[in-house]
Amino acid sequence: MNFSELKNIIDGELTVDDAVLTRYSRDASIFEVKPELVIHPKDATDVKKIISWVSVQKPNHPDLSITARSAGTDMSGGPLNNSIILDFTKYFNRILDLEVDLEGAPFHDGRVPLPGLAGYALTEPGVYYRDFEKETLKKNLLMPAYPASREICTIGGMVANNSGGEKSLSYGKTDRYVQELNAALSDGNEYVFKALNKDEVEQKKAQQDFEGQIYRQMDELIQSNREIIAKAKPDVSKNSAGYALWDVFDGNTFDLTKLFVGSQGTLGLITKIKLKLINPKKYSKLLVIFLNDLAPLGDLVNTVMTFKPESFESYDDKTLRLALKFFPRLKGYLFKFLPEFWMLLTGGMPKLVLLAEFTGDSEIEVDQKVKDAQQAVATRFGVKTHITHSTAEAQKYWAVRRESFNLLRKHVGREHTAPFIDDVIVHVEQLPEFLPKLNELIGQYKGLTYTIAGHAGDANFHIIPLMDFRREENRKAISELSDKVYDLVISLRGSITAEHNDGLIRTPYLEKMYGREVVELFKKTKEIFDPLNIFNPGKKVGANPEYINSHIVKE
Repeated sequence: MNFSELKNIIDGELTVDDAVLTRYSRDASIFEVKPELVIHPKDATDVKKIISWVSVQKPNHPDLSITARSAGTDMSGGPLNNSIILDFTKYFNRILDLEVDLEGAPFHDGRVPLPGLAGYALTEPGVYYRDFEKETLKKNLLMPAYPASREICTIGGMVANNSGGEKSLSYGKTDRYVQELNAALSDGNEYVFKALNKDEVEQKKAQQDFEGQIYRQMDELIQSNREIIAKAKPDVSKNSAGYALWDVFDGNTFDLTKLFVGSQGTLGLITKIKLKLINPKKYSKLLVIFLNDLAPLGDLVNTVMTFKPESFESYDDKTLRLALKFFPRLKGYLFKFLPEFWMLLTGGMPKLVLLAEFTGDSEIEVDQKVKDAQQAVATRFGVKTHITHSTAEAQKYWAVRRESFNLLRKHVGREHTAPFIDDVIVHVEQLPEFLPKLNELIGQYKGLTYTIAGHAGDANFHIIPLMDFRREENRKAISELSDKVYDLVISLRGSITAEHNDGLIRTPYLEKMYGREVVELFKKTKEIFDPLNIFNPGKKVGANPEYINSHIVKE
């Protein structure tokens, strides 16, 4: 398609260079989808002009669409598209405001304000989280929903996926911190979305414009299907599957940011984000638990949880072996890993390493928490434990957990990391039943190597197999194993994705998880915001299995 007209109406940069298009054809998923065009929009005016141009061209070019992209760390194929990619990292990379004291502004999800909620930031979506955190910490503020990819992801990507991470156990996911969003919609205009009271919603519905139409139609959809929507809400602590219709109206406020967070750019293009921030705890210590038998895992997790750790993470023996093998990637932690090397040499490698982080406002408070938890674990389960003595020592364990996927992805030779069952969540008490059944299902595929890491405290695990995609049996195993694992997860009332989202890889399974009636509501939601289907098609709704299978990377 000829994009010369588009080039003349925006200030940003367009490229059709083949090397650039090839680079944007991949994220951290198993897919490869080559776009026709990459644009670096200069500002919100550019974004609106691009949307308007695409809307005009769409009737004559049905495959024309727009997909937002920032860091490209998504594991689901979310930012991949064969049409236009908008990269927000080049120009939408400013923190616009950073203020202390939010005056106890409440969360609009039925929960009370968190202790220590103390500020907000106004930011553009292309800001890298690592840079964002450096600035917030200068004012003793933190956005605690960061994922393990904190060093390479952006704020916009976190919002698009409704990301969570090691602190989500205590502080919740990204949706809990988004106070306001600016988004450009399919009519080519930019709007502000935030929680509204009943009078404000009625005022919006009275508007005779596209925004008013959205509020009228979404209010009607939610009110007419309240029982269906309430019943559909997953019974787990974290979920990024589908559109969060159940969180929009809580009886008092109507908040469409709950739809945008986790929508993977399928409803509109986010141009600005206002985030609530907390004061982080000053002191912390890790209780490291080395588990040689998975049978008591559920009881052990529940025991530790009674002492209220801020984070409770895990990684398996395969992940630890990989870390020990490629220690240079772990920022010079070689000598700190000598005890683990000794375990490996003596045949005592644990099947699972658990990291329980305890925090507080005083060292005495933290010391008491971690010692009490250690004593309870040792008394009841008789497993080996260790309390870290310094921040530097704790960082070696965090390095393995946070770097686990990158280590695997960069050191596996001809095989590929294959994140397709990578983000399941069940209930903690089900872990003794779930993990053996999971291992049994994966074990049916002989020779398939995989690692498990994740969030033990809320039973959210990231399972990453290694596969040679040149072998047809491996490509076939993706859909077969997905069906089996998701059937198991759904039978336990879990979610197929707690924080990584649907993208190309899981959108086809949303009907399995929710049923046809709820998926139809997702489709109606998409149509209300995006009647021409110009925003990131094929994610959340409209999955094409043949298209998906044909775009699994081949080399």
